[in-house]
Amino acid sequence: MGLITTFYGVNRYNNLMAFIFTRNLGNITMMSVSFISTVDILGTFSFAVAGAFAAMEKRLDPFGVLIISFVSAIGGGTIRDILLGNFPVSWLTETTAVLVILISCALALFFGTTLKKLDSVLFLFDAVGLGLFTMIGIQKGMDHGLHKGICIMLGTITGCFGGVLRDVLLNKVPLIFQKEIYASACIAGGILFFILLQLKIQINFSFIAGIVFTFLVRILAVRFNWSLPVFYKKK
Repeated sequence: MGLITTFYGVNRYNNLMAFIFTRNLGNITMMSVSFISTVDILGTFSFAVAGAFAAMEKRLDPFGVLIISFVSAIGGGTIRDILLGNFPVSWLTETTAVLVILISCALALFFGTTLKKLDSVLFLFDAVGLGLFTMIGIQKGMDHGLHKGICIMLGTITGCFGGVLRDVLLNKVPLIFQKEIYASACIAGGILFFILLQLKIQINFSFIAGIVFTFLVRILAVRFNWSLPVFYKKK
């Protein structure tokens, strides 16, 4: 009888601890989801504005600007979701992304005409979006329990391929295929993120550090003319 009582007591204790752990884990997850959602919205805004300015440089009509803005903002994430088997892809189920793109495009069209140098603004927003979306892609890979290298690859795809699709539609050679430091900035930010996690640094801080580092590498690479080695003879 004592053994049975003890057994049931242990079971009740285990169930209670499991409930408390699950509740706490749920709270942690909710905070993370809120944080990731904020980063995702900022990344969508940045790439949507960059896409709109790129289209305006080519003097497309408002509908063309909207399409390029849309492709820039959701292109990388769509390819990532297809690779991960996430169907339907995220922007089809989350109307927030579509709303952010519409607002971003409208703001770009309204204020873009007052800016003398669209290329400078385009570069800035593109660099911000690169850092934000790289870390979003890495987080998605971590959610699926993938290897660190694969997570960095997904981050690079998320950060770069919206711009690739944008440049292809605008009949330009994508930056990722040129000697500029672009995809390399994503890889550098991802590596720093995992190094910080390995050092037991708090995950939100590591996440922000990865975003900032990716952004800084891209900015400094252009500022100081850093580039990857070229294996072709100069003409």
